[in-house]
Amino acid sequence: MTDVLATRACTLLGCRLPIVQTGMGWVSGANLTAATSAAGGFGILAAVTMDLAQLTRAIGAVKASTDAPFGVNLRPDQPDLDARVRLIADEGVRLASFAGAPSKDTIDRLHDAGILVMPTVGARRHAEKMLGWGVDAVIAQGGEGGGHTGPVPTTLLLPEVVDAVGAEIPVLAAGGFHDGRGLVVALAYGADGVAMGTRFLLSAESRVPDEVKQRYLAARVTDTVVTEALDGAPQRVIRTDLVDRLIRSSAVTRLPRAVRNALAFRRVTGTSVRDLATEGLAMRKSQDLTLAQLAMAANAPMLIKAALVDGDPDVGVLPTGQVTGLIDSTPPVAEILDQIEADARATLARLHG
Repeated sequence: MTDVLATRACTLLGCRLPIVQTGMGWVSGANLTAATSAAGGFGILAAVTMDLAQLTRAIGAVKASTDAPFGVNLRPDQPDLDARVRLIADEGVRLASFAGAPSKDTIDRLHDAGILVMPTVGARRHAEKMLGWGVDAVIAQGGEGGGHTGPVPTTLLLPEVVDAVGAEIPVLAAGGFHDGRGLVVALAYGADGVAMGTRFLLSAESRVPDEVKQRYLAARVTDTVVTEALDGAPQRVIRTDLVDRLIRSSAVTRLPRAVRNALAFRRVTGTSVRDLATEGLAMRKSQDLTLAQLAMAANAPMLIKAALVDGDPDVGVLPTGQVTGLIDSTPPVAEILDQIEADARATLARLHG
């Protein structure tokens, strides 16, 4: 009998379970990525918040921990993208994921290097465009998801994307998933698996400080908000006093903070002023951003770092999916995946009568 959990995504990614751990900036380090892949899922290393040397060390750490395949999350407009592509190709990384849409040229360069490409989409037309440019899979993230997200709920977006591109490439469902029942729901919609961020953020291997994890565990499903006050794009975070102040503030008062954070992000990631300007111009051209939006583009990463790395959510922000309100523990990744698989198989058995 065919195992319904052994989907096209498993074949493509080389994993046992159709469960992807997304490349969350400041969160998805080598420890979390290796633990996910070793336990049968597919881990993705967050490279956007690393410089090239840090990424090199992180890839080495993952490979030292497991020989299972894993991916690396990239930004399509990074000035050193060519060097990153060469690095992950030389290191045998299986896949590059993108939160935003990579260009066709970027996709071609990755394919020429033997690397699979999987962007995240929030609309049917985006999935169709990415399919036309040759990507190998897509993550369809509904509005329940954390971080940058769209307005369409997963239950409406997912069947749309599956109907549009699912006959040709695997579709992973994201936004609102944390257990085996959700995995079965995604498969019923025609997806090839799920991609989760918040569930993995709240794991033992996540490098988020324990006291910050407690803030997530205490949140209810109604304690999040989607706002453009951080970087000009809709982003779901836990509602805090700081977030409320940012929402109430005017663009005039937000801009100086954004400029300071952009320069801080440049220092953290080792980006030169020249490269920062080049990257900004590329982003402005590809995403049709105003100069003010460009200045705010690095605002969110530094506010997130303040909470998730420095451990001070009172001066930072906590990106999250609404599913944080359903999670009440931080077990090891292996336990999370084992429980999801057991719950999914029990749900399938129940449906079969």
